[in-house]
Amino acid sequence: MMRKWKINWALIACLSIPLLGLAQSKAVLLKNVTLIDGTGSAGKPNVDLLISDGRIVSIGKRLKGNGAQEKDLSGKTVIPALICAHAHVGTLKGTTSSAENYTRENILRQLKKYQDYGVSSVLVMGTDRPLIFDGMRDSTVAGLLPGARLFSAGYGFNTPDPNPGSWMNLLLRPATPEDVPAMMEKLAAVKPSVVKIWVDDHGGGQKMKPEIYKAIIREAHKRNIRVAAHLFYVEDARALTEAGIDIIAHSIRDKEVDADLLSKMKAKKVVYIPTLSLDEYQFAYASSPDWINDAFFKASLEPGVFEMITNKAYGEKIKNSPDYPKNIAANKTALINLKKIFDAGIPVALGTDSGAFPVRTQGFTEHLEMELMVQAGLTPLQAITVSTRNAARALKTDGDYGTLEKGKKADLVILSANPEKDIKASRAIESVWKDGIEVSKGPLIK
Repeated sequence: MMRKWKINWALIACLSIPLLGLAQSKAVLLKNVTLIDGTGSAGKPNVDLLISDGRIVSIGKRLKGNGAQEKDLSGKTVIPALICAHAHVGTLKGTTSSAENYTRENILRQLKKYQDYGVSSVLVMGTDRPLIFDGMRDSTVAGLLPGARLFSAGYGFNTPDPNPGSWMNLLLRPATPEDVPAMMEKLAAVKPSVVKIWVDDHGGGQKMKPEIYKAIIREAHKRNIRVAAHLFYVEDARALTEAGIDIIAHSIRDKEVDADLLSKMKAKKVVYIPTLSLDEYQFAYASSPDWINDAFFKASLEPGVFEMITNKAYGEKIKNSPDYPKNIAANKTALINLKKIFDAGIPVALGTDSGAFPVRTQGFTEHLEMELMVQAGLTPLQAITVSTRNAARALKTDGDYGTLEKGKKADLVILSANPEKDIKASRAIESVWKDGIEVSKGPLIK
């Protein structure tokens, strides 16, 4: 009698561990690099990194490999792989974003794209679907599937909506605070890294009521889960900070932050994820940004998107929208607020909202975000630290990732130029390494 077998991805992942270990057993010695380690320290020239079993064994000058494969990287710069603490994966395909696109194949394709751009981990902020929670997510985190590691906020909390868009139709939508505990229990079952809540009127719509987001924060904290908020307004940021929010997942864009809010955010240890590129994309295609024909940008686009964004009618529609001046003003305020928040000693982490819509392209956007951080007044070195160590801390993965130090995982990017003076040099990718193994030559070489 024939039996039907269900594929158990978690079991396959476990069985893959010995094979992966064999691949990692070969030691590698990277010699004569300029090392930017992600700790905030200045780049160190002519440094060697000894890697074995996926981890950094030693860092120093004139190291002996003792049989390790040696690679002379004179003139090259090594940085930690980037980490995006606010992204979306799986729903984007071509010029559409919908639940129908959310397939295993599409998810893995996009995780591979992030990896090609030197992004080793992404936190998907509240738009995931059941497919990944039967071993797939955990296998990516363990490095047993190709591409970036996928961390998830599961299903986010939003306001009641009788006709949500298909890619957001699994969001939890409490009408009263009493609805929250059961919904939180359902969410907790998939073990999210954080809980995502939308606290914004989206330009004049319904906004989540304070009594509901307070209940969400309370119930999440009972289960030791942090909460990240989508927001726009400074007063929402203030009220959420007072309510115990852990992460502000977008820029404050209506007004400049004041000393009171800065003090409260710092005291409460709120993490700030500015997503500056989101605002840039709101108006950038009204003209031709300097990167529009850059191969590094074009390689990140879904099919059909370049034709869409370079169509004259598309640009005119943006320019003629009543939101156009508001979006430009919001972008300027976001830049000012990032510098104020960073200078106040509040932890800032890389996040972009890439993958939510076709214009928020995956991979390139993380590099654009660092460029915008520098425009805001951060140094290139600070932008790199925000995008590596700080982002790993936001994901609570800094024990293994985010910096290149002895004992840490060897997730790194080899660059042909040094981004310490020009942040755009982060795009000069020669190779991307994951667990001590070269996994990509960058997005321009297939």
